[in-house]
Parts: sequence; C-alpha cells; structure tokens
Amino acid sequence: MLSYRRGPDTPLLNRTTGEQLEHVAKRWPDRRALVSRHQHRQLTWAELLSAADGLARGLHSLGLEAGDRVGVWAVNCYEWVVIHLGCARAGMVLVSVSPACRLHELAFVLRKSRMRALFLRERDEHADFSGILKEARRGQDISLKHAIHFESPEWHEVISAHASVSSNPALDDVINIQYTSGTTGTPKGVLLTHRNLVNNGALIARALHYSEKDRICIPVPMSHCFGNVIGTMAALASGAEMILPSGTFDAGATLEAVAAEKATSLYGVPTMFIAELRHPEFERFDLSSLRTGVMAGAPCPLEVMKQVIGKMGCHELTIGYGLTETSPIVTMSDVSDDIDSRVSTVGKAMPCTEIKVVSTVNGEEVPIGMEGEICARGYLVMKGYDGEPEATAQAIDRDGWLHTGDLGVMREDGYLKVTGRAKDMIIRGGENISPREIEEFLYTHPQVAEVYVTGLADERLGEIVLAWIRLRPGEAATADDIRGFCRGRIAYFKVPALIRFVDAFPTTLSGKIQKFRMREMETDARKLLP
Repeated sequence: MLSYRRGPDTPLLNRTTGEQLEHVAKRWPDRRALVSRHQHRQLTWAELLSAADGLARGLHSLGLEAGDRVGVWAVNCYEWVVIHLGCARAGMVLVSVSPACRLHELAFVLRKSRMRALFLRERDEHADFSGILKEARRGQDISLKHAIHFESPEWHEVISAHASVSSNPALDDVINIQYTSGTTGTPKGVLLTHRNLVNNGALIARALHYSEKDRICIPVPMSHCFGNVIGTMAALASGAEMILPSGTFDAGATLEAVAAEKATSLYGVPTMFIAELRHPEFERFDLSSLRTGVMAGAPCPLEVMKQVIGKMGCHELTIGYGLTETSPIVTMSDVSDDIDSRVSTVGKAMPCTEIKVVSTVNGEEVPIGMEGEICARGYLVMKGYDGEPEATAQAIDRDGWLHTGDLGVMREDGYLKVTGRAKDMIIRGGENISPREIEEFLYTHPQVAEVYVTGLADERLGEIVLAWIRLRPGEAATADDIRGFCRGRIAYFKVPALIRFVDAFPTTLSGKIQKFRMREMETDARKLLP
C-alpha cells in the first residue's frame, strides 16, 4: 500500500472573507466577537462588522484601491483584527508584518511587498517602531505612502471616514501575504486567497466542534496563520468569541484570560503550554471551562500532553500540522484520538485535502511506513510566492502538489508522523527560521569572513540557533559583539543563542559543509560542561 490519503469530501464555502464576516454578524449580531483584555476593549459581531467597514472606507479615503497592499506591524490587539477584516471588506491585501521584525527585515518587506499603507504603534516597551520605520525608509525606493500610528489623529480620521466603498473580490483573489523563511536566504511572500483562508478556518472550526458558544483564547501571534486563520477565520466560521490575553505571549495573562473569560479553547506551541503549566500561581486559576484547543508548531512531548489534559482540562486538545503555504492546516488529530496518536503523529488529512509521502530521490509515492517528503494538494495550497514564479514552480509541481520540505512516515490508518525536514530549517518555539537568511545577514558584519548557521536541539524551545563563525585575519570579536550587531536589526528569535569562533568547518571530501557534524560536535561539547 502506498502512502497516499484523501480526507473526506465536504462542500466548501463559496464566500470571501468579507462575506463571511457579514454572514456571522447577521446571524449573531449581539454576541461578543472579540475581547482584547490588555486594551480593555470588546466588540460584538455587529460592532466588528461596523468597525471593519469603517476601516474599509478609511482606506479608500486615503486614495487606496481594491488590490492595493496594506501592512500591519503590531503585536496582538483589537486593531489588528479590525484592519484584517477591513482590508477584506475593501478588497485590499493584508500584509502581515511580524512584530519581531527589525530594521534589516522591515526594509526588505517594504520593498518586496509594495505596500502602500502601514499601520503600527509609535513605540512600546520592546521597540521604537516609528524610529525603525523612519530608518528603513531612508533612501529606499518603496511604494509606502501612508504610515498610520494607532491612536493618532490620522488613525481616528481613517476609522471615521465617509468614503464610498465598492469592491467585489473573487474567491481566488489574494487577501493576505505572509512572509515565511525559505532556503534561499530571503523570506518569500506567500499569497493566500479568500478560498484558502475561509475554508481552512471553517474546517478547523468543524474539527474542533466549535459553535457560537465557544470562546477561543489566542495567545499566539496574529501576524502568523496560527493567530489569523486558526484563530480569526475559525471564529468567523462558527461565531466563536476571540480572546486576546496580551500583546505578546505572557503565561500569567493567558491563564488569567482563560479563567476570567471562561475560555473553552486554548491555542499555543508546546513552549507556551509548558510555561503555563510551570507558572508559579498555576493552581490559583480556574481552568475548568477548557474543553479543546490546538497545539502546533513543534512536536508535543507526551508528558506535556498528559499535563495539559490532566491539569488544564483540555481533554479534546488536538495536534495540527501545516505551513503558511497551506493556509495552514494540512492534517489534524481528532478530538477523540488517544493520547499516543496525538503525540506520536500529527493526525490525518483534513477534509478536501490530499496528502502523500514521496521519495526524495525520484518523487514517487513510497510504501506505507517508509520515510519520504510530505506533499499536499487541494483548495488549501497557496496561489504562489509573490513575484517569484520560479520558486513557486519549485514548490508546486505541475499536478498541483505542494512539496512541503518536511519528512514524514504514513501509518496504515492514514495518520502521519513528521520525522524531520528535507529543507535546512530551524524551528524555534514554533518560529520557522532560515539559517541561510541569518548567514547572509551575518556576512554584513565587517569582521566576519565565513559563517554557517544551524539548529541545535533544546528541551524548552525545540531548537535554538547555533552559529559557527570564522573571523577575518587579524580581527577579534566576542559572542556578545555578534549578538549586539544582530539586536535591533533582525528578529530576536533569529539572534544566535550559541556562537562558536572556529578556524575551519567540517566538510565532505568534495568540500560541502556538514552541518550535522557541527550539531554533533556542539552537542558533545555541551555534555562535557559541568
């Protein structure tokens, strides 16, 4: 038997994101849609629709048109959701900018995305966003015309504008661009359509048995698919309430939100659940309302799953697998699956989704139980990479199969186990990191002659970033010097946690760098530490 499965067939929704918002707002106008606890703001579905339409009018008042690109560079906040849905109502394209983005990355996204407007906060305790943007724009040939700060006079003008809005986006029009780390050094803009996101959200909601009575606690970033699809789009499909506990992840704030708002569902990567379980005041919080949730982004340790079920009460916690290019969920465990299936596999194919495991040598399907590359096909596959037809053709073959770059094994019952990555990728606490991107950045350091970056196993984060560096002759630098060079220029999670200065690198006879040997040598060195 070959490693191929197709999820159950079910009718897909033929609504755009804006139409789905209108549908749920008309059905449950007075039910709460969104609670942002750290901002002390809440909106009903009718109020959220009104706010989104106001934002859509404001975008048109700025002279933007359907199809234009609008960025959001912010931590989780109610404005993020309003802008997301306002872009949908205006027929514009939301560009998700990670709040961890710094100067080097922001300048790239501004050029690459061709966004005409960007929403952001002036500053917070983590960064001076306005100052970083000013520096990123300096001398750049970019399309950005409007930088709108939350709570500024221009923000209030935008959300109270009276311009007319006339847009009728098609189901296969792009609604969202999300940047994902690739293996070519620079991130790629993933083009996601209304059909992609509305239906992935709806099928997730169905798998989790969501209804308008559910309340989803969302501590994961809205700038990722985990937040704005598994979160927002699943809520739009079911009428479930969205709860934002804090701007960035805070274990205490998340537990407080679950208890105070009586959340029925909780999201997170394994490190988030671990932090919640280890919180010194964990026992103080009443988590009895929890029923379900999603853990994704990294493998789930068995003991963590047992504790999330036993101590947090998430008896129907599911494990999901996917990637930005698949909108994102490809496979998911069932709420009734036994614990072993939930931790040893990533579930089986979602409805209307095909998966297969193929040989990395010839691309042919491999027998059940044999390792190969995981591929996916169906409504969920992205439209492509923004402005990169060659990269798109490499990722999506002529038969419509997306090659994930992940390695896996399929069981006879169709459940899939992820065993590794065919691509050179680091996954740190749920964040996908391209080693090549960090290498190319570090080459801009005046003292660095040669550098190679890889991931090193870590009990808490899954992997951490390891950099081996050869300095230019006669130059000297410390690990702190290198980290200082990185801070403020690249996202904090890309800054190498471990740095080793070397005179040479392990290679094959043909001179190819052996990163697996770097990992082995570093692991052995750490074992010798007291």
